[in-house]
Amino acid sequence: MSSMSKKVKVIPCSGIGKVHGLVAREIALKLVNEICTQEAETECLGYIVTEAPEIAERIKDGKCITIDGCPKMCAAKSVAHVGGSVTAEVRIVDILKEYRGYKPGTATTLNDQGWEIVDGAAEKLANRVREIYGEE
Repeated sequence: MSSMSKKVKVIPCSGIGKVHGLVAREIALKLVNEICTQEAETECLGYIVTEAPEIAERIKDGKCITIDGCPKMCAAKSVAHVGGSVTAEVRIVDILKEYRGYKPGTATTLNDQGWEIVDGAAEKLANRVREIYGEE
């Protein structure tokens, strides 16, 4: 099927009401909108969770990176459930280990430290996206 996008799907958790969820979403948006515009795109986790047929079809044969804000790993589990290939599972708790003592902000607003985490993590993850994109 030629309409399938080869782009890596970057899928963050929804994490509404949690600062880690906001960090996950901002990392994903920075990756797909600023850094890896040619190699990556995102999909809405809500559509994946509800198993919307067109989304399931789009991610079924694609390579996905999930970014989860909490240990429940909802993004990774949901993508796998609809048949997506989770090539990399990123956990915000693991990213934060490199930023000990940082307080990223609130559930609705990141502060300077939060944006520093987003920028650093997105740059690092961009290398992984390019690696995965380059694999046929």
